[in-house]
Amino acid sequence: MARIRIMLVEDDPFWREHISADLASEPDIEVITAVATKEAAVEAASASEIDIVLMDINLTENQLDGLEAAEQLLRMPLPKPPKVIMLTSLTESEVVMKSFRLGAVNYINKSSYRDIVHAIREAYDNRAAIHADAARIMRSEVQLMELSPMEREVYDLRRNGLSKREISERLHKSTNTIKSQLRSIKNKLTHFKTD
Repeated sequence: MARIRIMLVEDDPFWREHISADLASEPDIEVITAVATKEAAVEAASASEIDIVLMDINLTENQLDGLEAAEQLLRMPLPKPPKVIMLTSLTESEVVMKSFRLGAVNYINKSSYRDIVHAIREAYDNRAAIHADAARIMRSEVQLMELSPMEREVYDLRRNGLSKREISERLHKSTNTIKSQLRSIKNKLTHFKTD
């Protein structure tokens, strides 16, 4: 039976050791290397044949350099580019969406790390279902595509806690126009509250 070759890219020693140990107990998975930086990840990918990369996003505090590393790995001229699964504690929709735009096949929050083994096998078999951690965010982002640019601006301001009056002042629109926009947004988005 072929073993799935893994590279873990994680700067936190606790997670690096914990995840590596869990994966080592799986008969069909082999952790080829566990590194802490994007530079080490690129070097390791050049030197070894890797099937799956588990990529932390914040390799340097709040720098999102795991995204840069993933992009570099996926652009490398390798005979068989690895599949990248983002593994992080970040839940911001912009980060999730950017991960998929760069070519990640999945996105798992570290609090769901027990699902990593299943995600690895699914990705290896080209059957990667998007993990629930990312699916909820992606559904929401797809819904937001239904909004007009003006509605999206109103939506973002409302989500940031501005009142209807504050939004109308900020956008130089009447309060009635903002109320109308909020009704339209509510009709398009099942999760949006205008109150």
